[in-house]
Amino acid sequence: MLGTMVDGVGTVEAVNVGVPRPVEVNGHTVWTAIWKDPVEGRVPLRGVNLRGDDQADRTVHGGPDKAVYAYGAQDTDWWEDELGTPLGPGAFGENLTVRGIPVSEAVIGERWAVGSALLEVAQPRLPCFKLGLRMNDPRFLKRFAQAGRPGAYLRVIEEGDIGAGDTIEVVSRPEHGVTSALVSRAILLEPDLLATALQATALPQELHGWLRERAGGVG
Repeated sequence: MLGTMVDGVGTVEAVNVGVPRPVEVNGHTVWTAIWKDPVEGRVPLRGVNLRGDDQADRTVHGGPDKAVYAYGAQDTDWWEDELGTPLGPGAFGENLTVRGIPVSEAVIGERWAVGSALLEVAQPRLPCFKLGLRMNDPRFLKRFAQAGRPGAYLRVIEEGDIGAGDTIEVVSRPEHGVTSALVSRAILLEPDLLATALQATALPQELHGWLRERAGGVG
């Protein structure tokens, strides 16, 4: 069940896009679009991408349930303190750097009005080796998982244009309360949470089925 929210308001601090680039890894070439940079002006969001953005491997990145990746500016600030280095917008490969909304605590299925677009929180970011490439540290994947700051992937409900400075309004939120961070913990750290995560029916069908299988068929 969805209910109107009046307390969820944030701001788009930056809109970041990037296209696949080659990176040398142990003598092999890997293509990745995790390097994303802020862009100015209004950015059209059509289909499953912001203009100027793409993914190197759509079997695991992008698509309808991973159209837009949002990450909290507050989380980036935390990582800067943790790592002792400046990071800035786009450091985690996010399309939207968000200030004022705790993105990792977004409830699966909640909807955001951003610019003239309407987005829906679909799932957490599950780190792959390319995040380690971006941070120049293959061990960073474990640190990212343990930090409990996964951000959130969003699907496009209504296309539109988005720009830095836009207000983000949480217009509806499911009552189950299952957050992006909880789903991440269930998958990566705390299997006892799998049954709880299954309450989030707005998760991508394939991921929901995987969780159900891991939880022993409940849900």
